[in-house]
Amino acid sequence: MSGYCSIAPGHPVHGHYHDHEYGFPQRAEAELFERLVLEINQAGLSWETILKKREGFRRAYDGFDVDTVAAYAQPDIDRLLGDASIIRNRLKVLAAIHNAQVIQGLRASHGSFAEWLDAHHPLDKAGWVKLFKKTFRFTGGEITGEFLMSLGYLKGAHADDCPVQKRILKLKPAWSRK
Repeated sequence: MSGYCSIAPGHPVHGHYHDHEYGFPQRAEAELFERLVLEINQAGLSWETILKKREGFRRAYDGFDVDTVAAYAQPDIDRLLGDASIIRNRLKVLAAIHNAQVIQGLRASHGSFAEWLDAHHPLDKAGWVKLFKKTFRFTGGEITGEFLMSLGYLKGAHADDCPVQKRILKLKPAWSRK
């Protein structure tokens, strides 16, 4: 094994995420939105920092309820920018609110965020990045790639010899159904 798969198992911070979430297909809107917000906030920081602040993010962003976050106004922005339990970056906070509003629109056009993702699969990473940059805010190549790998749309979350990879394959992630 190499990379994340060699350091994460048994790690006090990375372990559970590696073993039970990273690369596993998700469909629930709040789960997808959470992953997007966390990946955006990871930009320039370590994933360990984000995982340590994860509960703070859940509280600050109302459990990642898309409709609630989409309706955030200036008092909510001020509250988020003053909340030490999350990453206090104005561009990232504004991106979360904007992206929640985009997800509301995806419901109207595709039925759900997950169905929108499905409608564009399969794309290669470059195609996904282009689509995400056109659709969402603060979604460059690394953020988009990690978001999609973390949800099973792109291969690469786990090494082929990682035991977690075998469990994920039984769930038939999108990348395995080309």
